[in-house]
Amino acid sequence: MKGERLFVGGEWVAPDGGHYPVTDPATEKTVGWAPEASPEQVRAACAAAREAFGAWSRTRPEERAAVLGRAADIIRDRMGPYTELARAETGATTATARAMQVGVAAARFRRYARVEPAEWPVAPQINEAGPMGKAAVLGALAVRQPVGVVTCITSYNNPWANPAGKVAPALAMGNTVVVKPAPQDPLSVYRMAEALQAAGAPPGVVNVVSGREVAVGEAAVASDDVDMVSFTGSTAVGRRIAEVCGRDMKRQLMELGGKGAAVVFDDADLGSAVAGIGTTFSFYSGQICTAPTRVLAQRGVYGRLVEQLARYARGLKVGDPREPDTVVGPVISAEHRARVESYVELGRKEGASVVAGGERPSLDRGFHVAPTLLADCANDMRVAREEIFGPVVAVIPFDEEDEAVALANDSAYGLLDYVWSGDVARAFRVARQLRAGGVGINTVGRNMEAPFGGFKKSGVGRDVGSYALHAYSEVQAIVWPG
Repeated sequence: MKGERLFVGGEWVAPDGGHYPVTDPATEKTVGWAPEASPEQVRAACAAAREAFGAWSRTRPEERAAVLGRAADIIRDRMGPYTELARAETGATTATARAMQVGVAAARFRRYARVEPAEWPVAPQINEAGPMGKAAVLGALAVRQPVGVVTCITSYNNPWANPAGKVAPALAMGNTVVVKPAPQDPLSVYRMAEALQAAGAPPGVVNVVSGREVAVGEAAVASDDVDMVSFTGSTAVGRRIAEVCGRDMKRQLMELGGKGAAVVFDDADLGSAVAGIGTTFSFYSGQICTAPTRVLAQRGVYGRLVEQLARYARGLKVGDPREPDTVVGPVISAEHRARVESYVELGRKEGASVVAGGERPSLDRGFHVAPTLLADCANDMRVAREEIFGPVVAVIPFDEEDEAVALANDSAYGLLDYVWSGDVARAFRVARQLRAGGVGINTVGRNMEAPFGGFKKSGVGRDVGSYALHAYSEVQAIVWPG
């Protein structure tokens, strides 16, 4: 057995805790062997990042950008093997693994290879004479400074794009990082570390430590060498991380759960709405926090929308993600499949009608869940309130616009909501009333320069585009007499 090694201080290090198998969710076979770090090794990675921080933070932004640009090129050049590994680790279809995982990661490194101004003037202020001194005109400059050492804890649904979205802007700002990947699919993150090393990232600037034990993540958060934690994952885990960060006043960036409401009005383009909502079934098999999993349909269109969504769900091929015509691959593990299936059964008990899916696909192997549509739901059902993180959509009827807004906002989450309407004025009016970090109008598409983050229990802070540079920086004020 040849297992992966940890990446600490620019060296590939044998793990103290041995190795554990990484399973292909489609074949149920072992993809590779991931290293199990000890808490001591995690603390060593944090110390290496601390040691590297001074020199890296003083490196010219153009030089840091050049490293990120070269990393983007290396990832592009190795697209084939990286795609195959991502597909095997996550169960994503080959097309999704190539375009949305590895491809997006390369694009994010390329994005932050573009140097942006890190300082901007503040309007001068005229001060009258007083206890603080003589009358004077004071100039000021606001300067973005790196936070320091950033622990990046990443999600299993996208082991390329998610860590790249943290590491690239953090490094661009002059921070150093310790990446703790999700235990289900960490191998891709080690390939990312290889690319950064080959691109010229100095030792200690990037460190990767993995493990299944809770102590691994706890050490990466609690280390005295860590100044900030960037986390993507469940609200429950995010809350525990925030408690630890709060004790030491560590900075946080939290992208947590979601239960996206898709408000569909009577005048909506149903084809567009069905295709958008249908991404819950197909995109990562519903394992994505931004999915429109809670559909609020106006009475006049409710029946037709349910019928068309059911037809759409039944028409999707579920199977081996390596086959080009497969649309819905497996979920990440047998345990997660059981969790998703338990929610479908709970929906039945709560009174929902299962109009598509609901049964396990008859496939020889793989952790597959059939695209499932639950109709006749109420907003107080658990299937409408809790994040299922699988290919399951719940449909709830409403009558008037105000009711739709109230239902959409009646949620602990607030990450991404959606509005479908032919009346653009109404769509924008409703969007501004939704308590969500983002709202898609007649689309599930994303503008990758727009701020991304959540209201309520969906997170803290904003990233993507220039907003990520703010997220991974502190703002310093420099004041002088003019």
